[in-house]
Amino acid sequence: MSILNALSLSRRPATAFVVVGMFWGCFAAYVPVIKAQLGASDALFGTLLLGSATGLVSAMWLAPRADRILGARAMQVSAILLAAAWLLPGLITVPIVFALAMGFVGLASGLLDVVMNARVSELEAKHNRPLMNANHAMFSVAYACGALLVGITREAGLPPGPVFAGFGVIALLMLPLMKMDVTYVEAEEGYSGGYPLWPIVICGAIVLVAFMSEATVEAWSALHVERTLGGSAAEGALGPAMLGITMAIGRFSGQVVAERLREIPFVIGASVISALGAVIAALAPTPLVAYVGFGILGLGVSVIGPIGLALVGKLVAPHLRTEAISRTAVIGFSGFFFAPMVMGLLSEAFGLRFAFLAVALLLLGTVPLALAAKKQSRG
Repeated sequence: MSILNALSLSRRPATAFVVVGMFWGCFAAYVPVIKAQLGASDALFGTLLLGSATGLVSAMWLAPRADRILGARAMQVSAILLAAAWLLPGLITVPIVFALAMGFVGLASGLLDVVMNARVSELEAKHNRPLMNANHAMFSVAYACGALLVGITREAGLPPGPVFAGFGVIALLMLPLMKMDVTYVEAEEGYSGGYPLWPIVICGAIVLVAFMSEATVEAWSALHVERTLGGSAAEGALGPAMLGITMAIGRFSGQVVAERLREIPFVIGASVISALGAVIAALAPTPLVAYVGFGILGLGVSVIGPIGLALVGKLVAPHLRTEAISRTAVIGFSGFFFAPMVMGLLSEAFGLRFAFLAVALLLLGTVPLALAAKKQSRG
């Protein structure tokens, strides 16, 4: 019941998480098709996705100001921009134009990411209970559903353009559910605290590792199954879908566990579990074993990012919460876009198996970061 109650309390930002998730699930499952129509190598395709990173970073810095201007309609306007942005990438065959289009996607996705996470953090403070994992679970559910639907459309031979447009219509129909009034908190009288740089840096790094790891599976799991392991298009689409399904399970479970356990031990345990999953996926001899690896990785990594974002909201003064989450998101969400580039370079040089082993090492780097965050909470 705690999960249903959490989703009821945060149903408006949860709707925004669904919108973001379904688009990225669609994109992940269409990566082999989009990459082929661009005629791009692994390294070039990964580099092209840096266009998204540029748009994302710009959005993160603009988001606090846009949030104040748009107020209750901030999530709605951002969702409209995102639906419009996704009309472009699936239609483009020129690499440089694709990078520019992905820049627009990154900008729109970044705006919505910051606003919806800030809204959840505000609701956490208002109701004095964790809500972040439940909302991120809705992203994962929508991501998995999007990827599974694309598995069907790809088998039917549908190109990405019309499918992205169809998801855009769904997003527009969900707009009324995303209007949410917001109360802006002013600094307490006599507040003399400094800018919370270190909580932002440390929590941002935790989110970065989590989302870099997640992004590598989103962008490259279908290729790993199809190219390395000889799977079909439907089997390839099941790679990112498996990640989304297990991440949803992990985050719904994490919602319950987060109400009973401290954040730091939770993050450390999740990092070890997800690293094990990355190793299994890397060494898998068949698609089935790879799915097991992606599933274990998804269960572990699912809770790391949400806890990092929730933690920074707790470590800073209330009037700095939206800005702190925005800055943390600058660091963290950029992992969704820098990771595919790094993965592409590693794949080009050493193969996808080596690249997934590198993900395991990256995930273990969360352990010292979690211990550093523990010191900040004591301070």
